[in-house]
Order: sequence, then C-alpha cells, then structure tokens
Amino acid sequence: MEEVLAGADVQYILSSFLMVFAGILVMFMAAGFAMLESGLTRSKNTATILTKNVLIFSIASVLYYILGYNLMYGDGNALFGTGFALSGISYDTHSVYADFFFQVVFVATAASVVSGSVAERMKLWPFLFFTAVLTMIIYPIQGHWTWGGSLTEEGMILEGFSDFAGSTIVHSVGGWAALAGVLLLGARKGKYGENGKARAIPGSNIPMATLGTFILWFGWFGFNGGSQLAMGTIEDIDAIGLVVASTNTAAAAGAITAAILTGLMYKKVDITMVLNGALGGLVGITAGPDVSPAIAIIVGIVAAILIIIAVPLFDKLRIDDPVGALSVHLVNGIWGTLAVGIFNADVSLFAQIKGIVLIGAFVFITSLIVWGILKMVVGLRVDEDVEVEGLDLAECGLEAYPEFGKGARKLF
Repeated sequence: MEEVLAGADVQYILSSFLMVFAGILVMFMAAGFAMLESGLTRSKNTATILTKNVLIFSIASVLYYILGYNLMYGDGNALFGTGFALSGISYDTHSVYADFFFQVVFVATAASVVSGSVAERMKLWPFLFFTAVLTMIIYPIQGHWTWGGSLTEEGMILEGFSDFAGSTIVHSVGGWAALAGVLLLGARKGKYGENGKARAIPGSNIPMATLGTFILWFGWFGFNGGSQLAMGTIEDIDAIGLVVASTNTAAAAGAITAAILTGLMYKKVDITMVLNGALGGLVGITAGPDVSPAIAIIVGIVAAILIIIAVPLFDKLRIDDPVGALSVHLVNGIWGTLAVGIFNADVSLFAQIKGIVLIGAFVFITSLIVWGILKMVVGLRVDEDVEVEGLDLAECGLEAYPEFGKGARKLF
C-alpha cells in the first residue's frame, strides 16, 4: 500500500520545489545580464564581458556555500553567523539546499549589477576579487541584518523594514558597490569632452541587448514569485499569482513610459531607454510586488521617469555607467523600497528610509575600501592602449568576433 503523505510533508515538498524551480529561472538571469551588457558595450570587449558573467555566477555559487550563506542565516551576532557549508542550518518548512540554491542566485544577481557599470576599462582579476569579497562577506552581512532577521526583529534598528524580494537587499546593494568602483575607476577614454559634455558610445548589438532584457524579464518571475517562499496552501498560490502579475505589469508600464517620454523629448523612441525602463520597473516592484497591478503600473511609470532623469544626471556628474546599471538598480532599488512605505499602510516610510541609509552606507563604504585596496595593490584600470584596442586580447587572449577584429587581419 502506498504511503499517504501528511499535509506538512506536502507543504514541505511544494515549497522546496518552488525554490528550486524559481532559482532555476533566476539563474537564467545570468545569461540575461551577459547578453544585456555585451549588447550595450563595444564588440572589442565582448569576450571579457562574457568571461566575467560566467565567473560571477561560479564565484558566488562556491563562496556563498563556503561562508556567505552561514554569515547570512547562521546563528550569531548582528554581523556574523557561525559555521561553514550550511552546518547547523535546517528548516521545518523546506529543504535547506533548496533554500541555499534560491539564495545564491540572488547573490550572483547583486554582483552582476557591478559588472555593467565598470565595463570596458577594468582589469579582469581585480573585478573577480571584488566579486569574491562581495558575495562571501559584504552581501551576506547586510543580508543577515534583514532577511536573516538580526536587525529587523522587535526593538532592533531596522524593525519594520520591508523588502519582499530585494530592491534594496539585492539591487541597490549591487548599485552601491558599483558606484564605489566607478568613482575610483573613472570614465572610459573619450566619454567626456574637454567641456565635460558626454559623448554617446553606442552599444555593439541592440538585438542582443533586447534578448538580454527579455531573459531578465522572464527570470524575474522566479525572482519575485519565488520570494513567497511557500507553495503549500491556496493562499500561497494566490499570493504567487498576484506577485507574478504585478511584476509583469510594472515592467510593461516602465517600457511604455520610457517609449513615450523619449519620443516626446527626442522625437525618436530610444530602444536602450525602453529596455532600461522595463528593467527599472522590475527593480522598482521587487520590494513590494504583492500589490495590485494598478499600483504596479504607478511603480513602473515612476521607475521609467527616474531612469530618464538619472541617466543624463550621472553623465553630468561625469559618472560613466555604460549600461545604465546605476539608474536601473541603484536609483530604482531606492524608489522601490520607498514605494512599499508609500503604498503599504502596514509599513512605515521612516523604517524604509532607515533601511536604505544603513544598508547603502555599509555597502558603499566597505566596497570603497575594498576597491581602494585593489587600486593601490594591483590597479583597477587597464592601460590606455589596451582600452583603445579592446580588453579581449589583453585579458582573454581572444576576440568574440575574430572575423571582424584584429584577428581578421592576421588570417589574410
């Protein structure tokens, strides 16, 4: 006779399956980041960009397992957990390994944000070293404060802070880390003229960037939907459905708004702004996707407006961000977190502001220290001639498109 599973066992199985399946969707976002970054930068740097994105996910997977997951969810004080390799961590409601896999793809997402902002002029190995520190130490510590619960419990400094799927905890963390690196790294050669006016440096492959955006959009359903963390009841399924619907709506509203605004402002629709408008809507809704699609439309509209403002503002400040990652992930990570305090009556706007400030200050300062040490010890930036020729041959020893690059001249 077949054994009949108890209700608790069914809930355990379904919740664990949700995390595994959603984690697979989020893992596919690594491909989206690789395609988006490659498409919005120049072809002479494509092989290096692809190498970075493969290694970001790989480094995060190993180092978050060795230490980061325990720092984030292990027992301990407000800074550190205890133990290594998931030791001492278990859950009654779902598999610990399903939870680890779901969490590690979030860590990789935060690190992927950094890659686009420092593209086309940073050395490969210093970037990878920073990725190791970010995924193993910096991200898990602030995650321990929030999703780990050490500073959000009753009476603690971040009590009442709410971030459903990581507008601040994931996306703005990547944004703050990127900003610290960009400030020390400087702009790409030729980006700003003597008068300080920004010069457009077109991306090499808009179809690839568009594909990357669609992949990210697709993966975001796992990012936000999986953050329900449970699938064992009718209420859970209803909540997941709402989260996915509102996530999609916010992205669509962001894309439409960016198209309308660029059409009105420049008399032409800017596809790169439309792509970032959709991504901004996704980042903005991530902190509170458990809202009606009507509110998600508002979140997406504001996200796109902020991108239209932020992209030229960063250029005026001579902060060179090749893919617009700071505008998408940092600016809209902040907006999405504030939006929870605005639209959710149960969440204090002041609590949201405290979370943004504390997490932002910690990540920016620690990242600035790590970037600064790397700059002094090994340097961050490639030589000028390498930047002009492209990073691919110098950093990877090959070109992504040898038939169209220097390799073509060697063949004939």
